[in-house]
Amino acid sequence: MKNYMQFSLVLFFVFILAGCAAEGGLDMNKAMEVGGGVLQATMLSEDSVKQTASLAASEMDKKTQVAGVEDPYSQRLNRLAQGLQNYDGLTLNFKVYLASDVNAFAMADGTVRVYSGLMDKMPDDQVLAVICHELGHVKLKHSYQQMREQILSDTAFKAAASVGGYIGSLTSSQLGQIGKQAIEAHFSQTDELEADTYAVKALHRINKDPYTMKAAIQTLESLYGEGGGFLSSHPSNPKRIKNIDAAIAKL
Repeated sequence: MKNYMQFSLVLFFVFILAGCAAEGGLDMNKAMEVGGGVLQATMLSEDSVKQTASLAASEMDKKTQVAGVEDPYSQRLNRLAQGLQNYDGLTLNFKVYLASDVNAFAMADGTVRVYSGLMDKMPDDQVLAVICHELGHVKLKHSYQQMREQILSDTAFKAAASVGGYIGSLTSSQLGQIGKQAIEAHFSQTDELEADTYAVKALHRINKDPYTMKAAIQTLESLYGEGGGFLSSHPSNPKRIKNIDAAIAKL
């Protein structure tokens, strides 16, 4: 009851502050819009974001050619990801997208997708390093934070009466857009460095060579130059490599 009263008081002041017009009057339309946004933001739980991610992943799987169980790409990925399905408190699911893109991505719910194009360009140990990097974005909640911000900025969310209503009202097109943004995600410099460090520690923890995270970045640089490839876009490769060397030195 105390928490409810505190929230109500905060919401009241949000209404008042947001509704104050330049002349000192009260703009109720603006107050309702901003106050409603605050209310919806408090209702958007991590579980709701994960549910949305799962729906978006399913939509993307329908629109993309997914390697079958017997496909050599799937068998290779399953071998590399063996033991990682429940790694570090995460529940993960892995699939290969049959496309030439040199890419991989992960979502807040534990969805991990690796493109066959990336698998064609890298040996097993580097593909595993990329996977561990993506797991870092999930474990450190980078993927969650980015998707949450996307949902909160979506006009469909503003019209929803509740989180459940929001998720239930998403169209296939909207889910596809959420999935597309996850694929094209641009994390901050800090997020990328943290995910690299996580990958180094994860590789060491599963008795794999942590230097393969460094080698994966160097492979992409050899293919696309310092500014190309999804792992080398931000921050600069030298800074990432320096960070990886520092992380390895601390193992």
